[in-house]
Amino acid sequence: MKFLTLIAAVAIMWLVGLFVFAGRVHDLTPAPEPARADAIVALTGPSADRVNMGIRLLELDKGDRLLISGVNREVRRRELRALTPGSSKLFNCCVDLGFEAEDTVGNASEIAEWARARGYRSLIVVTSDYHMPRSLLEIRSALPGVKLTPYAVRTPSLGQPDWWRVSVSARRMTLEYMKYLAVLGREALHRVQGKHPERPAEALPPAVDAKA
Repeated sequence: MKFLTLIAAVAIMWLVGLFVFAGRVHDLTPAPEPARADAIVALTGPSADRVNMGIRLLELDKGDRLLISGVNREVRRRELRALTPGSSKLFNCCVDLGFEAEDTVGNASEIAEWARARGYRSLIVVTSDYHMPRSLLEIRSALPGVKLTPYAVRTPSLGQPDWWRVSVSARRMTLEYMKYLAVLGREALHRVQGKHPERPAEALPPAVDAKA
């Protein structure tokens, strides 16, 4: 009986956590206009919306450069440029493409390597609303001491109050919540083990003037 009570309590906690997570995702959009950062990073996804939003922020001078992380290896720069709005001159001078990342962990590693190489201390992170909480965890783990400003792209199906009634949106939210919990658990274990010590932003190399 006690075991069943424990199982029921865990299930209730999990369910409450899911709806709290969904509320957090909902609150990420519409995203307020971000303050200027050193640079912008956009994580690729199922649509071009994330990349287009990253380009828009670059056009608004919200950062010196844009990294598009997780670009398909088969995609050529000119092909991607043809699919994105904005100035060709700006795209050619200030947009970097990352081809190594195959998942969110890979995105974080790719972003961290790029940011460290350029000495960036602050980044605007562009990805879908449901993907943002986990993305921030992964990037902070790979790049401690750098300020991250989320700029989420809204997923229309998840913005509905009854998202849980539709199988596609319920599955997407639940799967992302489970992945988020897994990363939280991993990071908690790392803290216990003394991994990922915080490195203050002041210890990073001097920022690079990308417009020089």
